[in-house]
Amino acid sequence: MFHKCVAVVVACVAWAAASFGAEIPADLRKAVEDYDHAQVKADAAELRRLVAEDYVLVNSTGKVQNKSELIADYLAPGYKIEPFTVLEPVEKAWSDGAVMGGLVHLKGTSEGKPFAVTLRFADVWAKRGGKWQVVYSHVSVPPKS
Repeated sequence: MFHKCVAVVVACVAWAAASFGAEIPADLRKAVEDYDHAQVKADAAELRRLVAEDYVLVNSTGKVQNKSELIADYLAPGYKIEPFTVLEPVEKAWSDGAVMGGLVHLKGTSEGKPFAVTLRFADVWAKRGGKWQVVYSHVSVPPKS
């Protein structure tokens, strides 16, 4: 469960602490910040709003997950993440889509036990019906230096 939850959390990482470029639309920035808060607070309603119905996650173990599996992992008993900062941010946006990614040192508890892990991720956002949602995430473990 530990690796699964860690991969899920990072896959959905948002950007409250990241620096945004001028090309990032304000409404996307707000959606990403809302997503960050929803992850840390395990806010199921916000996660349902911000994650697309057809969402796909490829986690750090290579497992493919969907929206309901992602949300269930956030709500699992004994699972909690600490606020985090995205390092080495990647931010690419166009009229109705964006890729937001980077490196994160994630800490928290899984099944009540503390964990700390470094992961690289990319989240793909789409603007549908005037609202931004995460549609795809990919997470990997960077090589040790």
